Amino acid sequence: MSLAARAEAEELMDADDLPADVYAAVVADLARVNTVTLAARPTLAFLDRVAAGATHLRVLDVGYGDGDMLRRIVAWAARRGISVDGVGIDLNPRSEAAARAHSPAGLGIDWRTGDYADCAGEGWDVILSSLVAHHMTHDQLIAFLRFMEAEAARGWLVNDLHRHGFAHAGFPLLAALARWHPIVRHDGRLSIARAYRPAEWPPLLAAAGVSHARVFRAFPFRLCVERRR
Repeated sequence: MSLAARAEAEELMDADDLPADVYAAVVADLARVNTVTLAARPTLAFLDRVAAGATHLRVLDVGYGDGDMLRRIVAWAARRGISVDGVGIDLNPRSEAAARAHSPAGLGIDWRTGDYADCAGEGWDVILSSLVAHHMTHDQLIAFLRFMEAEAARGWLVNDLHRHGFAHAGFPLLAALARWHPIVRHDGRLSIARAYRPAEWPPLLAAAGVSHARVFRAFPFRLCVERRR
């Protein structure tokens, strides 16, 4: 597969008829992928930057999947003595079921099913997404950037994949060694092919009317976009 342009094929996990138990197994393995690939590191580092002086944060995680990022954020906040209202919104109702099943009781996370646009006006300090941008069409991503820019008082972060040849070639081996779900093996490689490269982000940001955002790489093969107030 050529990586010169973004792939547009649909991922298997996005199928409307995927059984709930299969979806739960897939997102659980994706959470393991996130652990192995240090996916939370750029998000938590961003929170360290935007939370300076804060005692309370209201955080929206868009497209939470298994919920692993919000669980890590709750732990991050507890270590720093910051109270946090953690809210997750995901279009797929299977995500809410999986996140609830995979989360310890008492975390206080508000798992929601629906459109992120319905969360407008709720006083967000920070809006985050992880492994979501590459699922969106061009127009959907621009709309999402506009939403975050309008709604996040302290800042927002897109934490996504980098469309890179080495990652694309190497992921099947990693997935096979880890014995991740077959859908994860398929979709992981496709996700890399659907992701963006650094030079492709500035036109998207310009189209969304966003200035002063920073596009940066994070090891290994993550590409992030950060906006701080």
